[in-house]
This record gives sequence, C-alpha cells and structure tokens, in this order.
Amino acid sequence: MIHQTWLNRPTIKKVTCVHTNAEKYVVNRVLTEGKTYDVKNETEEFYFIVDNTGQVGGFYKDYFKEAN
Repeated sequence: MIHQTWLNRPTIKKVTCVHTNAEKYVVNRVLTEGKTYDVKNETEEFYFIVDNTGQVGGFYKDYFKEAN
C-alpha cells in the first residue's frame, strides 16, 4: 500500500518532460513539455511523479530526462 503515501514521501530525484507524444495514451493533459517534476518512486519502466493535477501518476520513462 506504498502508493497511498507517495505524495508525502521525499522526492527521489527530479526529471524534465521532453515530449508528450504518446503512442497509446493522452498525456499532454497532465504533463507539460519542458517542466520539471518530482519523482516519488521509480521502476524499470516507469517514473511515478507528481503531475500537473497534483496527484502521483505513473508515466513511461521515455517522456523524461533527468534534471541537472
């Protein structure tokens, strides 16, 4: 049940959205190209970030690059 506390967990790292050209899903409503987001959890394939809605959502890593 870790997903219930992700919003309050410390940020692991920051990532910047590089594109919102999704093949299968509509992500341009919750991600903004060029904006930096806080990563709350990470798997091999996904970043779980606080998106534009203020909630934690899981997105493929190919939408992002690590922020400096």
